[in-house]
Amino acid sequence: MRSEYNRYLKPEVVSRLANLELKAKFVVEGFIAGLHKSPYHGFSVEFAQHRQYMPGDDIKFLDWKILGRTDRYYIKQYEEETNLKSYLIFDTSKSMSFASLRGHGAKRRGRSNLKTENDSQLSKIEYAKYLAASLAVLMHFQKDATGLVVYDESIKNYVRPKSTNQNLKLLLNTLSNAETSGKTNTASVLNEVADKLKRRGLVIVFSDLFDDQKKVINALKHFRHYGNEVIVFHILDPQEMNMFIDSPVIFKDLETNKELLTQPLQLMEAYKEAVQSFIETYKRECRAAGIDYVLLSTDTPFDKGLIEYLNKRKKLM
Repeated sequence: MRSEYNRYLKPEVVSRLANLELKAKFVVEGFIAGLHKSPYHGFSVEFAQHRQYMPGDDIKFLDWKILGRTDRYYIKQYEEETNLKSYLIFDTSKSMSFASLRGHGAKRRGRSNLKTENDSQLSKIEYAKYLAASLAVLMHFQKDATGLVVYDESIKNYVRPKSTNQNLKLLLNTLSNAETSGKTNTASVLNEVADKLKRRGLVIVFSDLFDDQKKVINALKHFRHYGNEVIVFHILDPQEMNMFIDSPVIFKDLETNKELLTQPLQLMEAYKEAVQSFIETYKRECRAAGIDYVLLSTDTPFDKGLIEYLNKRKKLM
C-alpha cells in the first residue's frame, strides 16, 4: 500500500486539486514527508529552530506534526538571511501545450477540453507549472530569493527574485496565468537574461527545448560564463519520446500550424533515432559545460525534479 505522502508526487493526482498554490504546497508537503524514507534519507529541509508558541504568533508557522506528537504548541523559526538567489525561466511557446492521449494517438488539447485521469497526459506546460511552483514553494521554505522569467519569442513576464510571502504569491499567480502562445526563441531569451543578471545564482530552465540546439547550448553556457549554476528541466510528452501510432495521421506543428499527412509505421524508427540523438546531444553538451540536465516526461513523479534541485543546492552551500 502506497504511503499517503507519495500520492501528491504523482502528476495525475495533483492535477485534480483546486489551484496552483494548493497543488504546489501538497507536492512539497508530500516531498518533505517522504525525505526521510528511502531513497532520499540523506536529505532534509531544516528550520533554524523551534520555540514555544506565544499569544500573537502567526499560526501559519505552527508545527502541526509536533502538536500531534506531543500536544504542545511550537513555532518554526527560520534563518533570517537569504541563502540563495534563484531564477526560474519558463517556456510558454505553443509547443508546450502538447498533450497526448494515453494509449491513443497524439492530440492537441485546449483549455476548454474535458479531461479525466484515464484519458490524457498533462500538457507540458501544466506539468512545468506544477514543478516550477513546487520548487518556488520549497525555495521559500528555505528563505531563498526566487524570481521568474516567462517567455515565448520574447520575455512576457518578469518577477524579481525576493524571499517574501508577497513575492511568492506574485510568482505563483504569474505562473498560474501563463498561457502558451507564439513560437519559441529560447536561445535569444536565455542570452538576454544572462546579460541582465547582476548577481550569480541558480538558473533553472523549464522547456521542451524545441529550438536550434547549438544556439540553445551556447546560451546555457552563457550563464556558466558569468558563474551561474544551471539546471535544465527538459520536459517532453511520453509520445514525443517514443512515438507509436499504427494508422495514417496528420501531424500539425503547434507553432506554425503547418500540417503533414504521413504513414507513421514508415518513419517511427527514424523518428525514435532522431529524438534519441536530440536528447543525447543536450545531455552530452550540458554535462561537458557543468550544467545539470534532467529529462522529465509529463508522467514522471515530481520528486525527481525536487531532488535534483536539492542535490544542486547542497553543493552550493
